[in-house]
Parts: sequence; structure tokens; C-alpha cells
Amino acid sequence: KKSEVSEFMTNADIKPKSMHRAKTWSDDVENLYRFQQAGYRDEVEYKQVKQVDEVECWPETGFVKKLQRRDNTFYYYNRQRECEDKDVPKVKVYVY
Repeated sequence: KKSEVSEFMTNADIKPKSMHRAKTWSDDVENLYRFQQAGYRDEVEYKQVKQVDEVECWPETGFVKKLQRRDNTFYYYNRQRECEDKDVPKVKVYVY
């Protein structure tokens, strides 16, 4: 039996209900920043487009380690924070 999350993730028509800008840095904002740098809205869109079940993350921090852009080139990220305070308001947070 598939989990609700798996069924949610495989629905190609899934669209966010709303969006707001991040106000403070957090682990979630850091990962959203990385997805958006690579050209995706968030992890949901990345998994739909790339047809993957898991995203490679650093075990120490849980931050995204590597993403494949739409043109099939890769972005590699550091273990530590990359989203600077000045970039936090640029991060879009989507609500499903």
C-alpha cells in the first residue's frame, strides 16, 4: 500500500494553493533556496519533474547535497548554510 505522501507526490497535477516569502532563515528555507537555485519551485516539483523518490542530502545537516537541473547539469551544495540573510526574502515558500 502506498503512503499518502507517495500518492501526493505522484500526482503530476499538484499545484500549490498559495505562496509567501520567507522572513527568517531555517533548515526548510535553506533547502527551498537550493531547489529554487536549481530552477524548481520545491522538492515536490523536483520529484515530479525528475521522477525520483529521494533527494540526496547531507547526513550531518539534512541539507540538499546535489540537484539535477532541467538541462541535466548538476548543482552540488556544501554541508553548511549557503542561503545568506540577504537572500532569505527571495525564497518563496509554497503551501499545498
